[in-house]
Amino acid sequence: MHRLAAATAALALGLTACSDATPTPPPQETTPPTTSQTPEVSHLTYGVYGSEAELEAAQRVVDSFNATARTRRVELVTWPDHETAVRAVLSGDAPDVFMASRRDLRRLTDAGATQPVSLLLDERGVDFGDRFSRDAVDAFALDDELQCMAYSISPMVIYYNTELVDFEKMARRGLDVPTTAEDPTDPGERWTLEEFTNAARFATRKGRVEGVYIEPTLSGLAPFIYSGGGHVFDDDNEPTSLAFSDEATREALDETLAVLRDPTLALGEDELAKATPLGLFKKGKLAMIAGFRDLVPELREVEDLSFDVISMPVLDRAATVGDIDGLCLSAETEHVNDAADFMAYAVSDSAVETVTRTGYVVPANTEVAGSNVFREPGRMPYHAEVFTSSIRGMVVPPLLDDTAALEAAVHPYLVDLLTAPGVLDLEAATQVIDEESRTVLAPEETSEGDPEESETE
Repeated sequence: MHRLAAATAALALGLTACSDATPTPPPQETTPPTTSQTPEVSHLTYGVYGSEAELEAAQRVVDSFNATARTRRVELVTWPDHETAVRAVLSGDAPDVFMASRRDLRRLTDAGATQPVSLLLDERGVDFGDRFSRDAVDAFALDDELQCMAYSISPMVIYYNTELVDFEKMARRGLDVPTTAEDPTDPGERWTLEEFTNAARFATRKGRVEGVYIEPTLSGLAPFIYSGGGHVFDDDNEPTSLAFSDEATREALDETLAVLRDPTLALGEDELAKATPLGLFKKGKLAMIAGFRDLVPELREVEDLSFDVISMPVLDRAATVGDIDGLCLSAETEHVNDAADFMAYAVSDSAVETVTRTGYVVPANTEVAGSNVFREPGRMPYHAEVFTSSIRGMVVPPLLDDTAALEAAVHPYLVDLLTAPGVLDLEAATQVIDEESRTVLAPEETSEGDPEESETE
């Protein structure tokens, strides 16, 4: 994928980091209006989605920008989630600047809903090379252009109950546990599948709690497949099928399912019928669960719950998947330069700090992500750096026309893969998953190869 060069000429927006919850306002406009002429005001809209706390933080960012702007006025537009947001944009109701999920980038660009932002942000001194996650920036590069500016990047990690998964106690019993060279009692940021399995066994040894839950979805299984050297798709750019029947993928699944299909370690269907995995984790009835950064504020509110995070288990190499959000510039905006000014401000250190303080996001801005504003020393999770270090192993999937349709097509078979009783025929199961995926990824080829259709003809 095309790598965007770091900006070499900086037009000073005066956007510096601060420690307050409210971001530093943009600089005062230097040319005062004449007494005989009222300046024309550009009215802009900024669309975002997220939790209530994130939306309130976004409003503070807007208020700060508006505080000193005589000729520009930004109004916040909010949506409950990314799907509602993309529907609004595709229906022609796009704000001048709007948040979008990377998974929707193909739909947005095919509809001509965005315009490239690389040159506009480069002119405003936004440093793509050093101050933003390259993985996040590259994820929004398409056709050799930066289609949207990376805003947040949240990799999937493992949340674990530190009372149920007690690494120090496990080590005293001779079990292999994750450690760091500097401090043998510190689990660090990464662990192996064997150590993950040991943790599940240790947590369930008394039979009162469940060990682990991994969601039976493509994103749930993808970290294990990629870590074991397998492939989720048959092509990284233009997939026509899933690649679950690939030999390397089957080997990774075989190793992984030995743990995730073990009824003594993994959360079963009977328990799932009574409560949600997150609900069980909150109650101390589930030791480990995979999730993203947005779980942190919710888990912090649970009384007597002690939790931390660690990487997804490593089979051969570190790997995970994640959610990436960006800020896009509407193709229909009548105020391109003013909108670009606001976008540059919205990704500045001080503005990003305001949203980061909510606890919901991992900022793509590396200065903020590496600061105590994000790490929050002394607060759970104690190893918040796991989120940022896991980005290095994050695999960004190919852009699809309809990810939801693909997930729906294979979901029943992924559930069976993890929970069907008896001996699993992995070869047959993975072949079915790949065949069902082609009904979405390559429907023309599927229909052409339909024997019933051929007989009819």
